[in-house]
Amino acid sequence: MPLFNQSIRRKIVGIALGLIVLMLVTSILSMVMSSQVGVLLDELTNRYIPAYGHLARANIRSLERALALRRMVMTKMQSPSDEEAYAARLREFAESDRRIEEEAESARKLINAIIDDTRTVSDNAALARIDIRIETAVAELRRDLDEDHAKLLKQVDGKQMTEARGTLEHLDLLRDQFNQKIDAVRADMLKQVFASTSQVVGHQRQAMIISGIVTLLAAIVGFAFALLVSGGITRPVRLLLAGTREVEAGRFDKTITVSTQDEIGELAAAFNRMIEQLRHNERIRETFGRYIDPKVVQGLIDRPEVAIDGQRRVMTIMFCDMSGFTSMSEGMTPRGLVKVMNHYFTVMSGPIRSNRGVIDKYIGDAIMAYWGPPFIEEDEPALLAGLAAIDMADQVPALQKQLPDLLGIRAMPALCDLRIGIATGEVLTGSIGSELMMSFTVMGDAVNLASRLEAVNKTYGTRILISQATADAIGPHLELREVDRLAVAGQSAPQTIFEVMGRAGALTAAHESLRSHYAEGLGAYRARRFDEARAAFNAALEAVPGDGPSRTLLARITRFEASPPDEGWDGAWRLEQK
Repeated sequence: MPLFNQSIRRKIVGIALGLIVLMLVTSILSMVMSSQVGVLLDELTNRYIPAYGHLARANIRSLERALALRRMVMTKMQSPSDEEAYAARLREFAESDRRIEEEAESARKLINAIIDDTRTVSDNAALARIDIRIETAVAELRRDLDEDHAKLLKQVDGKQMTEARGTLEHLDLLRDQFNQKIDAVRADMLKQVFASTSQVVGHQRQAMIISGIVTLLAAIVGFAFALLVSGGITRPVRLLLAGTREVEAGRFDKTITVSTQDEIGELAAAFNRMIEQLRHNERIRETFGRYIDPKVVQGLIDRPEVAIDGQRRVMTIMFCDMSGFTSMSEGMTPRGLVKVMNHYFTVMSGPIRSNRGVIDKYIGDAIMAYWGPPFIEEDEPALLAGLAAIDMADQVPALQKQLPDLLGIRAMPALCDLRIGIATGEVLTGSIGSELMMSFTVMGDAVNLASRLEAVNKTYGTRILISQATADAIGPHLELREVDRLAVAGQSAPQTIFEVMGRAGALTAAHESLRSHYAEGLGAYRARRFDEARAAFNAALEAVPGDGPSRTLLARITRFEASPPDEGWDGAWRLEQK
């Protein structure tokens, strides 16, 4: 329909004009039938009712003035005092005080206009009494309040808050008395309004019958017309609302049918374009989520200043490497190697993601990940990293079985295993790189230490080694074993390193015995009681044959027996190679 193809402005203006025309017709019929009714109605609507309204607003202005006065006092009572705000409140108070007299004066002018108008019959004596009472009430209010207002301002300026509260209470009493007088005047004025209304009703009775019928017909026609047009407006609005809720729920596959050519139709078309852009952005986010950890993507969207400024935070860093990768890759085709690595990264990335870690990058066959704010709380990183490492180690047996099937061979050239190093410390986090390419990553000594600990697993024959700070943060939540005091390449001061043996309470009796004997041997080893240390480490190997740290320490004891350590030896081992 051409009507619905018009703009919303034209629709609304058309409805308004149509209703105005119908109202004019009704008004003209009424005026023709009785001009006197028009005069009475004019007096009622333009004098009686506005006069009553001014009296009512005088009450309101009185309350506004009291409120402005309180605000002014409260502003002055603040410490430190805000003189500028106080001056503003004082101006508001003066303005509200002036408006009371304006409202009263406006009411009196309208009442006197009614008295002076000889065309209408009214109770001029009663109206004159009302005029005098208004004048008296305002004069008394002004006389009573001027002194208290001046006193209050002096008390407020002098910080005499106790006296100011008493003056405020007296001002409230005067305001209530004024309002009571005005309420009484309004009651009498309302009687005059009712009397004038009765006159209008009496003269208008006959005209009302005819104008009522015309008005009813006009209302029906106008309502039907408005309902028809408004339905054409609200229907597409409801569709837009439904589409917005779909977007809020994360569903971007629903578009809106554009049924009009007005502003709402343009809005619906723009909404459809927005949906298409959101779908496109979501595809981009999903695509980049495979290249950049989704937590980083969302974090950079929510807090871009983190990437721009960079921050120093305490985080836990993990490096995971596949042992035997070099010998395993020698006999593989490039396609087979890619399949193996993709599957390996998929399997090992799962525990990191499920334990809320952020995968920073893949380096050859190694994985670098980190835990820390703002992605998780400050007290969680070390434990979550340890749990992720245990879950990754648990995947090794299944991975060893899956890789031959993945390549279609009977057995892998060499068995794969894991080496994981975890360290906790302060790092720099932010976007690092050049103007051409940036990477959101972490840098610092903790990163280097985690990388070194991953490589140290080869020396001790372990899978998961963690730093002293990580062990302190984990506490009793995981089963740990102190392995050695070690100074890795690039560090002069040695620190204690630990092996993650499993979840709390998950150790077997054999591994409990291993840990106990190993601790005894480590104590004897550091005290240079090498015979006792050898016996303890051998006992540890009897509990768990092939234990890497026990074998490593036994080899060192053999070397120390041939070439004893210096007198200043602190029991720490120093690695010169990375």
